[in-house]
Amino acid sequence: MAALLELSRSGYYKWSAAQAAGPSPTVVRRGGLDAKVAAFHAASDEVYGSPRILADLREDGETVSRKTVAASMRRQHLRGISPRKFTTVTTIADAGRATPPDLVKRTWDTGQLDRVWTSDIT
Repeated sequence: MAALLELSRSGYYKWSAAQAAGPSPTVVRRGGLDAKVAAFHAASDEVYGSPRILADLREDGETVSRKTVAASMRRQHLRGISPRKFTTVTTIADAGRATPPDLVKRTWDTGQLDRVWTSDIT
């Protein structure tokens, strides 16, 4: 059967022994950590990202790194909500201010040299 499926005999026996032994301690810890990460994420109304969940886990007594928490969140497809970046407002239009008259009626190219001159304050 191993030859038909193009598997090595030793690979099959290794897989069979792993199945009989049950989950490894790493897999068990990862499952427990995933459950705690999901619980803390849900408790934060799905707002917290890995740094805040890490702080909650450490407060709860877990010894874990931020990268482990981030990997757990990726496995579970969980994402924190980041605020939008702050953008400064550089121009505030004054509706009551008088605007200068448009003497060229937005016609910049009249076909003749030195007829229309413009400038830019920047």
